[in-house]
Amino acid sequence: MTVHFVGAGPGAADLITLRAATMLAAADVCLYPGTYLDHAVLAHCRPDARLVDTQDLDLDRIVAELVDAHRAGLDVVRLASGDPSVYSALHEQTRRLDEAGVPWDVTPGVPAYAAAAALVGRELTVPLVTQSVVLTRAQARSTAMPETEELARFAATRATLVLHLAITRTRELMDELAGHYGPDCPVVVVHKASQPDELVLRGTVSSIADAVEHAGLRQAAVILVGPALDPSSAAGESYLYAPSRDRSAKRPSGG
Repeated sequence: MTVHFVGAGPGAADLITLRAATMLAAADVCLYPGTYLDHAVLAHCRPDARLVDTQDLDLDRIVAELVDAHRAGLDVVRLASGDPSVYSALHEQTRRLDEAGVPWDVTPGVPAYAAAAALVGRELTVPLVTQSVVLTRAQARSTAMPETEELARFAATRATLVLHLAITRTRELMDELAGHYGPDCPVVVVHKASQPDELVLRGTVSSIADAVEHAGLRQAAVILVGPALDPSSAAGESYLYAPSRDRSAKRPSGG
């Protein structure tokens, strides 16, 4: 059997892929992150599937569940919130599975930042405003950040910043960003995007911390920062769709 790492998306049961739904329907065992996941997602599982909430399990216990299920000949899905390519501990888990001789594969999911941007109807890369998105996080009670990835270095680019795992340090982080983005730069905080209790806070670098603290947010939120979030910004238009672009070049004909 194969261990399937599956992106659960931002939480909504209808924001997972068709492949993910098929895998959940076939799984004998499903490990899921209860802190970040709307339990409606688990409705895709069979009624007799064994469901394991991993929010109180350490990495060794999680991997032991995966290995035991594999050795028992059971089909197992390991759900990751959002997309497994970002902050999912995929590297640590698959390394241990490789050592145990357990095969695995990965199915992508809708990342939380994409769901947040969709919820507020904003493109994160706007022509002549910013063409880059930085996905990063803050350090508190968590793994140390590499010295080359200081927030100030990213902020100096004025790219759209997506801050994960940072909600408890919002005020401190905004103070750090103010010198690069300015106090009036738009900020959006989205808590549990796409879930029934989702919450959207809009503000600026100078005001968003007050809103976050008033709402009492402590986890499951993503912070978006950057001028691209301003719908009134003096943006350009994409060359790809420009009327002035020469579209007369002949395309190769089929054989």
